[in-house]
Amino acid sequence: MHKDIKIVDASAIVKPTGTPYVVYFSSISNNTHRFIEKLEFEHTRIPVNLDEQIEVNQEYVLFCPTYSGGGEYTSGAVPKQVIHFLNNKHNRDLCRGVISSGNTNFGNTFAIAGPILSKKLNVPLLYQFELLGTKNDVEQVQTIITNFFGKAK
Repeated sequence: MHKDIKIVDASAIVKPTGTPYVVYFSSISNNTHRFIEKLEFEHTRIPVNLDEQIEVNQEYVLFCPTYSGGGEYTSGAVPKQVIHFLNNKHNRDLCRGVISSGNTNFGNTFAIAGPILSKKLNVPLLYQFELLGTKNDVEQVQTIITNFFGKAK
């Protein structure tokens, strides 16, 4: 198990209430953006430009792609824009779970941004998917988020 993976105590999990809501970062490649569009949940995109700031006002699940070099190298795995967004305590306090994406070519650091954020925010890592995700990933994530928000289909 990678050192950045932490098992979150189930009693510490704060499940969100209200309508399923997603906050995500996607670089100009738009891989994460295309995945989010398929989910059909209300969403907000973290700006690529670090000079732009956003603040959210409802509980959300954070989607984050992973940027890192593989092996034990995890420096820079969480995009600066996501760190900037989470530096706002209000935004950080509303995060209820994390989903991350990555490239399996990077071995044990595949989608490592998720475990890093989960550990830092003390929220559950709900799912990980590769690059654009598959149809099955979309279906799995739709079910996970719907159930997590207590809105069973």
